[in-house]
Amino acid sequence: MLLFHTSDWHIGRALYGRRRYGEAEQFLDWLAGRIEEDGADALLVAGDVFDTTTPGNRALSLYYRFLCRVAASRCRHVVIIGGNHDSPSLLNAPRDLLHELRIHVIGSATAQSADEVLLLHDAAGRPELIVCAVPFLRERDIRRSAPGETLEEKQRQAMEGIRAHFARVCEHGLRLRQEYAPVPLVVMGHLFVAGSSIVDGDGVRELHVGGLNQVATDIFPAGINYLALGHLHQAQRVGGSESRWYSGAPMAMGFGEAGRDKHVLAVHFAGRRAKVEKVTVPCFRELVRVRGDLEEILARLATLADGPGSPWVEVVYTGREVVAGLGEQVHEAVRDSSVEVLAIRNQRLLTAALTRTGADETLDDLDELQVFRRCLDARQVPAEQRPELEAAFVEILRTLHGEDGEGNRCGY
Repeated sequence: MLLFHTSDWHIGRALYGRRRYGEAEQFLDWLAGRIEEDGADALLVAGDVFDTTTPGNRALSLYYRFLCRVAASRCRHVVIIGGNHDSPSLLNAPRDLLHELRIHVIGSATAQSADEVLLLHDAAGRPELIVCAVPFLRERDIRRSAPGETLEEKQRQAMEGIRAHFARVCEHGLRLRQEYAPVPLVVMGHLFVAGSSIVDGDGVRELHVGGLNQVATDIFPAGINYLALGHLHQAQRVGGSESRWYSGAPMAMGFGEAGRDKHVLAVHFAGRRAKVEKVTVPCFRELVRVRGDLEEILARLATLADGPGSPWVEVVYTGREVVAGLGEQVHEAVRDSSVEVLAIRNQRLLTAALTRTGADETLDDLDELQVFRRCLDARQVPAEQRPELEAAFVEILRTLHGEDGEGNRCGY
């Protein structure tokens, strides 16, 4: 069997206000072409199909057009799980119709663990693959809140709930594999495994204190044949294993990933043994981060303006001099070219914001936690009280960026 493993499409995502539908469309056309060309038997999509719980019509059109094309190919199975950015109800709404096209969608945790286990059959009707498809687990799925809980208690209960949920689902999968001996067992999930890496600016927001919601690798049973994870945007092994992977996002989510290759994973099964090949996704929109003093920045921009393509650029000024009209000089350097400068960051101002309180500071130079710490400074809050206050503030941020009872977008 040949499986393709991908995740974190984030259809509808914007970068500094620029919608990226064109890149998403090009990626989905490329992926559908690779599925047809390589004769893939199954496609696994490990969450975050959309960037928001309320995707626009264009995002939905891209999604359904892609699924129709794959359903018409020789690919026998598509399995999609919900991620923290997805609306479970939106993903699940056409589930029965998509099932008739051999597209299996599990947008949220189910009442019965066995309903997250799929036994998939080949063209002759013989079992060929077992998939434990565990979607992003929201707090309501794994624990019940109680008055007066500490952050540590919430964290411990969340970890216990995630571990217990995977244990129940995988138990059903392992039982099925005992019944159908030659069939490989694949487990899907959308979560943060401790020890995995992220890149500054890759779109994975860290709003947790003390590693909250980062799970240990031992929550996954040793007997599974392949682990297909989503949530982190860099393709990487899980715990160093050759058969446990994050596929990563197929396009750079921010300028912190500029110049990095992006991948989908081709998983070749010979019996139960999985061999993983990283398939590089073409770069449909080049992102470039230009750093340096004014002279270095202008020289680099001139080179880009004379070159091919239509890159999006983030300029980071790191010089010591105070530059009058930095923005005007930057935009003048790329005038009449296909280069677009989306953002200009003055690192000199940011450094000043982090080291002192100055009259020239603005909120744009600080993040939420830095502003909160400035408030603590201004009110001369004792150091021993700060950890608890900061933990509470981060919990509030997590709620604001998180989801309500309907599963609205989670921002980490």
